[in-house]
Amino acid sequence: MRAIQFVTTRLSSCLRPIRFEFISSSSPRLFSNPRRLICTAAAAKSNGGRSGSIVAPSVVNEEEEVQKIDVNPPKGTRDFAPEDMRLRNWLFNHFKEVSRLFGYEEVDYPVLETEALFIRKAGEEIRDQLYCFEDRGNRRVALRPELTPSLARLVIQKGKSVSLPLKWFAIGQCWRYERMTRGRRREHYQWNMDIIGVPQVTAEAELISSIVTFFKRIGITSSDVGFKVSSRKVLQEMLRKYGVPDTLFGRVCIIIDKIEKIPIDEIKKELGSTGISEDAIEQLLQVLSVKSLDDLEVVLDGAGEAIADLKQLFSLAEKFGYSEWIQFDASVVRGLSYYTGIVFEGFDRKGNLRAICGGGRYDRLLPTYGGDDIPACGFGFGDAVIIELLKEKNLLPELGQEVENIVCALEKDLQGAAATVATALRSKGQTVDLVLESKPLKWVFKRAARINARRLILVGKTEWEDGSVSVKILSSGEQFQVKLNDLE
Repeated sequence: MRAIQFVTTRLSSCLRPIRFEFISSSSPRLFSNPRRLICTAAAAKSNGGRSGSIVAPSVVNEEEEVQKIDVNPPKGTRDFAPEDMRLRNWLFNHFKEVSRLFGYEEVDYPVLETEALFIRKAGEEIRDQLYCFEDRGNRRVALRPELTPSLARLVIQKGKSVSLPLKWFAIGQCWRYERMTRGRRREHYQWNMDIIGVPQVTAEAELISSIVTFFKRIGITSSDVGFKVSSRKVLQEMLRKYGVPDTLFGRVCIIIDKIEKIPIDEIKKELGSTGISEDAIEQLLQVLSVKSLDDLEVVLDGAGEAIADLKQLFSLAEKFGYSEWIQFDASVVRGLSYYTGIVFEGFDRKGNLRAICGGGRYDRLLPTYGGDDIPACGFGFGDAVIIELLKEKNLLPELGQEVENIVCALEKDLQGAAATVATALRSKGQTVDLVLESKPLKWVFKRAARINARRLILVGKTEWEDGSVSVKILSSGEQFQVKLNDLE
């Protein structure tokens, strides 16, 4: 027995060929007729053809056994069967409705982007998690690991053709080759809301308000979830106090972001490798353990820009009505290098899950890509962790299939008449499940229960000759006849 094998390029930062096989635990099947296999790039080049052209196919012998493929999706990815799609659509509809309530416009970007869009900053964990490769045009491309760089690219592309401020949202699939844990996959969908062109803290305050609104809609309370809030300017002021050059700021942020993920001794070791003195490291970690703005003000010797921003945010939180949801935590810095000011993370108060969402101000991201110096802030909210939280809180909705009508012909030669009834109802905006085969009524009733149909419409010979159909309301058992033209 021989498995079909393909040699392809691994999607990672290191390009090297790896071999995939179609695997199956099921018994193999024979082709009843010879089948053709189409070869592409490798065979094309060997025959002198251009990459991607179709070449002379090899033929599988009629008697040759071929194994079925592995039916599981690639590790870290998901299928969405109908019941999973219902849950996903329910979640996405809440994302969209909250965005609409706050006046944001929906945008989208390609899943495949230029690799350079995501590797401009060295040292970020995300750089080593890219699914990246060289396409057939010898261009370096990557599956997007996040949405914000794509947003920046589109804003720069639009230039002065759009009026500021921009309030945009997107829901897109992202890819990261990372270690999988609960709520962390190698692909996930992410809801982003961003404000471009507002330098005031009111922007961050509204963004947090939108997330709180979402939580309330799905039954999550402030006793379930909170927000840790800080500012990167706090860390910046501390590093300057100890003479640490600004060039190390991004690298230090990435290390600090690991505080709850790795032992503190490892944090000290990584900070020491940047050239920061032991005394400065100890002082820095002491500041990062501060949980109150008053204490922070004492440590920083007065009111700096960071303190002023944070005080304004907490004041606005009271006005928006979510002050009980947020708390100051100096250790929050976020791992992406483009953040410049206030940063925040949504967290599970029981501590069973990783960060639910996160965001902040990224005023210098657009200039990094050659755009104008425009203030901006936003957040990302993944679909995986929130589903885990809803499971834990027993808040997942029951989302069975729902169809208004099931239409069935009682005789085979009335299938066309049943199709006419179904078409008439669909033209009026009603959902219809048309029974496409001759089935006994017992089967039809079982299917009606399974799809939660509201009513059963039976097309019988006598009734149809009279231009009528039989209608049965499934919840009450009430049954009556109605003319097709009067069927609503």
